[in-house]
Amino acid sequence: MISCYKGHLKIVKYLLEKGADVNRKSLKGNTALHDCAESGSLEILKLLLNHTSQFEKDSYGMSPMLAAAVTGHVNVVQYLIGHTQSPRKECIEALELLGATFVDKKRDMIGALTFWKLAMEQRLGDKTNIIEKPVHKSPIAAYENSVEAKSMEELDDLIREPDDMRMQALLVRERILGPAHPETSYYIRYRGAVYADAGEFDRCITLWMYALGMQQEMLDPLSPMTQSSFSSFAELFTFMMSEGRNRKPHPVAFPDMMVVFDKAVQELEDGISHLGRKRSVASEDRDAAVLHQLLVVILHFICLACRNKQNMTERQLHTFKCSAYRLVQLRPIGSKGFTPLHLACSRQTTAVGRYPLCSFPSPEVVDLLIEVGAPVNEVEFEKNTPLHIAAMNRPCNAEIIKLLLENGAHIDARNSEHKTSMDLLDSLSMTDISVSPLKYRTLQCLAARQIMAHNIAFEGQIPKKLEDFVLMH
Repeated sequence: MISCYKGHLKIVKYLLEKGADVNRKSLKGNTALHDCAESGSLEILKLLLNHTSQFEKDSYGMSPMLAAAVTGHVNVVQYLIGHTQSPRKECIEALELLGATFVDKKRDMIGALTFWKLAMEQRLGDKTNIIEKPVHKSPIAAYENSVEAKSMEELDDLIREPDDMRMQALLVRERILGPAHPETSYYIRYRGAVYADAGEFDRCITLWMYALGMQQEMLDPLSPMTQSSFSSFAELFTFMMSEGRNRKPHPVAFPDMMVVFDKAVQELEDGISHLGRKRSVASEDRDAAVLHQLLVVILHFICLACRNKQNMTERQLHTFKCSAYRLVQLRPIGSKGFTPLHLACSRQTTAVGRYPLCSFPSPEVVDLLIEVGAPVNEVEFEKNTPLHIAAMNRPCNAEIIKLLLENGAHIDARNSEHKTSMDLLDSLSMTDISVSPLKYRTLQCLAARQIMAHNIAFEGQIPKKLEDFVLMH
C-alpha cells in the first residue's frame, strides 16, 4: 500500500513477485488499488489489475475510481471508465466528482463544466434508462439555497456566475461522498475560509456552522476534525474582533458566538460521556489531552464574549452566563488535572490559534467563572489551586490574585511540594499586589497549620468535614 501510494513501481513489482496480498485491506477498508488511484499512479494501477486486484469499497463506500476523482487524477478515472466493467452510475459520479475537484482544488471552471457535461450526457444519453439525480428534500441555506443542475442548459447557466459553480461543487460532493466523508466537510470549510479572506465573514460563518453540525452529527465526540472546526471558529472570531493594519474590527453577532459556544460545551459533555464509556488506564493521558485542547478553545470563546459584554443586552448576558454555568457544572478536567478556573489563571492558555487576542491569565474570565460557581479551591494533580497557578505567573496579575482571595481562595493551601501560593510569589509581586496574608487567614487556618506542622494525629479527633480542611495545610 505504501509503495503504491508513493508511486514506487519497481518495489510494487518485487512485492507482488514475493506473494504480497494484492487485496489486503487497511483498517479503514481501503486496498492498494485505492492507494495508487489516490496518488495517480496509473502504471501501478494497471499492474495491480493484472494481478487480479478486486474493486472493493472502503469504509466510506468509496471505490478506487471515486478515490481518483476526489484527488483529481483524470488519467486514472478515464482509464477505469474505459477499461473496466464499472457500473454506469459510478462512472457518472466519478465524472461529477472530478468536476467538483476542478472547481475547488484546481480552480478550473471550464474543466469542471466539461466533466459535468460528460456526466450529464451519460445520465441522459440512454433514453430507455435515464439516471436522474436524486431530489434533495429541501434547499440548503448554507449553499445559498442552490440546487443541482439537471440539464445541459442549466449547466451552461452555471458558468456565468463562478459562485454558482462553487455551490454546485459542494452539492455534488455532499450527495456522492455523504456527510460522513472527511472531504465533504473539509471543502465546505475551505470554501468558507476563502470567503473569510475576502471579508465575507457572514458567508464563512454560515458554511462553517453547517460543516460543524454535519461533523457533530456524523463523527464520534472529540473527533480531531470537529476539534479543528472549533479552533477555526476561535481564530475567525478573534481575527474579526481585532484591528488590522488597514482593517477595522468586525463585530461578531451574539447569536453566532453563542451557537458555537453552546456547540463546544455540548461537544465537551458528549466527549466526557464517550470517554467515560471507554475509559482505560492506557488512554487516560491521551483522553485528558483531547479534552484539554477543547477546554482551552472554550476558554477563548468565553474571553471573546467577555470582551463584548458591554454590547450585550441584559437577556443576552444572562444567556451567556447560563452557558458558562453549564460548562462549570460538567466539572471538566484537562491535562494535569486542570479545571476551567486553573486554565483561566494560567499563562499557557494564551497559546492557541494564529491571531492571539485573548491574553491569559484573564481577570474577566476568572471573574465570570467564579460568578457562575467555579470552585476556587479545587486542586489539580500536583495539588495546586487556581491561586497557586496565578501566583506562578511572571509577571503576576494582581487583579486575579485579589479576585480569588476575595471569593474564598484559601491562602494557606499547600501543594504537593508543601508550598502555599504566597510562597510562590516573588518579592516584587508581593509588593505589586500589596496583599496582607493576615486579612485572609482565619483562626481555623492557624490551628490547622499547627496540627500539620507538629504532625498531630487528628483523624477521628475532629469532625469528618474538617479533615480535608486540615490536610490542605
